[in-house]
Amino acid sequence: MISVCVCTLVCAQVARSPAEEELDNRVRDLSQQLRCLVCQNETLADSQADLASDLKRQIREQMKAGKSDKEILAFLTERYGDFVLYRPPVKRTTYLLWFGPFILLGGGLFALFRYIKSRREQIHEQPLSSEEHRRALELLNADSGKESA
Repeated sequence: MISVCVCTLVCAQVARSPAEEELDNRVRDLSQQLRCLVCQNETLADSQADLASDLKRQIREQMKAGKSDKEILAFLTERYGDFVLYRPPVKRTTYLLWFGPFILLGGGLFALFRYIKSRREQIHEQPLSSEEHRRALELLNADSGKESA
């Protein structure tokens, strides 16, 4: 009984037409360019969320209807915005998305530079007076005497 089920599954995989495999490849390629709206850090192809499965099914139906990849991408961006694209286009509404991390990095480096410069100005190096030098030697000698005892 189990062998019949396994054989049926194997035969179903083998019986796929080249057109179906080409459609699968096309869906996979397009879904690699799209962000999962639930997971947000995964592509649509990698996501296991229910919404991702629904979107992949919708993409497949649109491809079967004869729509091009650009038409499908235009439909999805119209419906979900540029956020659905894993690599959104560079335009006025996405400048912060593209250049924000570099601006933050530059601001952080500038703040670090200013902090280091101000700390350097606060440090005044003065040589030890003869009294301070003598006291430091006494402390060092007393400390080394304790360790050897």
